[in-house]
Amino acid sequence: MTGTAHGLGTVVAAAARGIFPPPDGSVTVVRQQCARDAGVLAFTAHSVVFTDEDEGWVRATLSAVGCDPLAAAMNPRFLAALMERTGRAHDTVDVMSVAAPLSGPPPLVLTELSGSGHPRVAAALGRRDGVRAWAADGGTVVLGHGVGGRLEASVEVAEDVRHRGLGRALATAARHLADEPVWAQVAAGNARSLRAFQAAGFRPVGAEALLTAV
Repeated sequence: MTGTAHGLGTVVAAAARGIFPPPDGSVTVVRQQCARDAGVLAFTAHSVVFTDEDEGWVRATLSAVGCDPLAAAMNPRFLAALMERTGRAHDTVDVMSVAAPLSGPPPLVLTELSGSGHPRVAAALGRRDGVRAWAADGGTVVLGHGVGGRLEASVEVAEDVRHRGLGRALATAARHLADEPVWAQVAAGNARSLRAFQAAGFRPVGAEALLTAV
């Protein structure tokens, strides 16, 4: 299964609707949707590698990993080979979650931020298009279009106001600020953030290894 009829944007949009690649243990290879984003999306028993590298090289490298084929695309050996081949960097494997937009106002008072002075906003500008950010008392929520054109949310809560439900409220606010499905990518070990997004109605749909330009 190759990428001409199954582009990255198509895969992402379908997953947001609960329609996933077939759980047949195979790997789909698609072209990058933009020069910025390359990497791997892993769904149940199916992985999607998005890269502009030669598909033959991708499949040969996957075969040489020497592990369960179901896990090969997320295996550190394959990711390291892909990084070396592309000259890109990789931070961590994230849990991908998605939620439908919600009508009505957000559940807390927000003020839209302008400029890129906030660290969370500055980080988002390097990975997303059309970034917008809002501040609440003790936190921020950021929205922007990223991998496959999906709308991605990130939140930040100040240390001195944690454990009060603000993370959940900010994640819920992201759904009210959107008019399309909202995605969140959270490091697998960040249990606190995962709980906040799940409490806000985001459902896990897979995992992601994003390779960024150095």
